[in-house]
Amino acid sequence: MKTDETLNQQLENARQRLHDLYDQYGFGHSSVLEQSMLLDELINQHNRIFQPSLCKNNFPSE
Repeated sequence: MKTDETLNQQLENARQRLHDLYDQYGFGHSSVLEQSMLLDELINQHNRIFQPSLCKNNFPSE
């Protein structure tokens, strides 16, 4: 599936960029934090598509 391959490649690229930025600037730099948030969003997107049960409200009914 094309979407799966594209999203997986985006995730891998974002992880590598985060690692590179961390090596260059350290943890607290704004570029590192921004890249971390971008990676988080890609992970959330992946989970919404491929693991929808994780995104449902799993709290018991009141």
